Amino acid sequence: MEAKSSRRSALKNIIGSAAILSAPMTLTEAFAANEKILGSELNGKINHSVCRWCYSKIPLEDLCKEVAAMGMKSIELQGPDEWPILKKYGLHCAMPWGAGLGIEKGFNNPALHDELVASYEGIFPKLKAAGYDKVICFSGNRKGMSNEEGMENCAKGLKRLMPSAEKHGITMVMELLNSKVNHKDYMCDYSKWGVDLCDKIGSERFKLLYDIYHMQIMEGDVIATIKKYHPYFAHYHTGGVPGRAEIDDTQELNYPAIMRAIVETGYKGYVGQEFVPKRSDQIASLKQGMKICDIA
Repeated sequence: MEAKSSRRSALKNIIGSAAILSAPMTLTEAFAANEKILGSELNGKINHSVCRWCYSKIPLEDLCKEVAAMGMKSIELQGPDEWPILKKYGLHCAMPWGAGLGIEKGFNNPALHDELVASYEGIFPKLKAAGYDKVICFSGNRKGMSNEEGMENCAKGLKRLMPSAEKHGITMVMELLNSKVNHKDYMCDYSKWGVDLCDKIGSERFKLLYDIYHMQIMEGDVIATIKKYHPYFAHYHTGGVPGRAEIDDTQELNYPAIMRAIVETGYKGYVGQEFVPKRSDQIASLKQGMKICDIA
C-alpha cells in the first residue's frame, strides 16, 4: 500500500489530474489516457534534451521536428556537422561532441595526451562560435591501470587543456559510465572517483556528467549522491534500470523524485533523455519520458 501511495503521489506531481488518482492505472496507462490533458505545455523547471543516438533510425530533421513540437529544447551528442540542422529548428545542443578518441581511449593514457589535447583545442573555437559552452570527454578504459595512476594521468592531460577551455568559456564534462553492464573496464565508473578528479584539476571548466542510469547500476543512492556532489555535475542523463528502456513503471527508478532533487540543488542546465525505447512508437515513448521528468 505504501508503494502504491508513493507512485500515486508521483503521478499527481507529474500530471495534476485527480481523475487519474482515483483509478488503479500504471504510469504508462495514465499517460495514454490523459494525452489531451497533458498537451504540450511544460512546467519549466527542467530543460529537456534528448540523446540523438537513441533515435538513430529516425532521420535527424524528422527528429528535430518532433522534438521541437513537443517542447523539448535540445538534441545532444551531436558534432559540428549537425549543429546547423539543430539551429534550423531552433534547437540547442546541450552536450556536444566532436573531439577525442571515443570512450575507451581517454585521458588516463598518457600516450594519447598530445592527440587528445590537439583534438579538443581544435573543437573549442567551433563550440564558442556556435554558442555552446560544454563538450563531452572520457577517462578511457583501465587496461590494468590502478585508479590512482589513472587519476594522475587524467589530471595531467586535462590540466593542459584548462587554459584554453577557460579562454573559450568551454567546460569539459567527463561522463560517469557503468563498467558492469555496458562499458567493461571503463575507469570513471564511480561518482567519488570523478569528484576527486575534479578536485585534482581544480578548474570550474572541468565537471562531470552524472548519468543516472549508469550510476544506479554502479552505486545506487542516486538522490543522496546528487545532493552531496551536485556542484560537480554539469549535466544529467536518464535511462530505465534495468535494460535502459523507458523510464516509466517498467523499471526501478523514481524519476519524478530524482528530478525534484536535481531542481532543489538549484541546477539550471539540461536533463538529457538517454533511454532506448522498446516500444514501436519511439516518439510517444520520448514524450512520455519528458512528461515524467517535467515536475510541477
